[in-house]
Amino acid sequence: MIDFFLDAYKNATTFDIVMEAIVFFFGIISVYYAKKENILVYPTGIIATVITVYLLYKAAYFADMTLNIYFSIMSIYGWINWSRVKDNQHVFKISRTNTKQKIIGVLLFFLTIVVTYCIYHLFGKEILPENYIDIFTAGIFFTGMWYMALKKIENWTLWIIGDIIAVPLYAYRGLGMLSLQYVFFTILAILAYLEWRKILNNNQPI
Repeated sequence: MIDFFLDAYKNATTFDIVMEAIVFFFGIISVYYAKKENILVYPTGIIATVITVYLLYKAAYFADMTLNIYFSIMSIYGWINWSRVKDNQHVFKISRTNTKQKIIGVLLFFLTIVVTYCIYHLFGKEILPENYIDIFTAGIFFTGMWYMALKKIENWTLWIIGDIIAVPLYAYRGLGMLSLQYVFFTILAILAYLEWRKILNNNQPI
């Protein structure tokens, strides 16, 4: 198992290994801050996603690359939302999605799948079997990121599903640190869901 993890880095440059380690660190920290409903989730997340764009472009995983570009943009949107204050109260509070937001989420999921599929053709790349999994998880994460920007608890359900899928996917691709990162992401997402649910239940009117 250790050899499988290390073999993936035999031909990697020191720079890329360092970059992946930075992504690993800031990615974990970002999810931890999200769990705590701390706005630092966004600056730490931006560092991780911007570097990940470079790594995935180099590895020619364009669906994931596009997704991380979206993450970077969406992080700015979420940062603005989480910063909004009115009458000394945060405008956005932890809540559940309404029917309209659920419908938009489903549309975002399928739209992302179509767009990422087209991106592979745009770059003239053959779509391999694992790329279809990549495209599917892109739809999950895309919607999850939007829900997080709105502080909707359903974002954690989507993160959990996507993270579980991503663990073996990145291991298969030889991106060991990213695979291990998604193991931690899965654990943190489960803990975050439980914590947000507790906060949500405590804020329910009696």
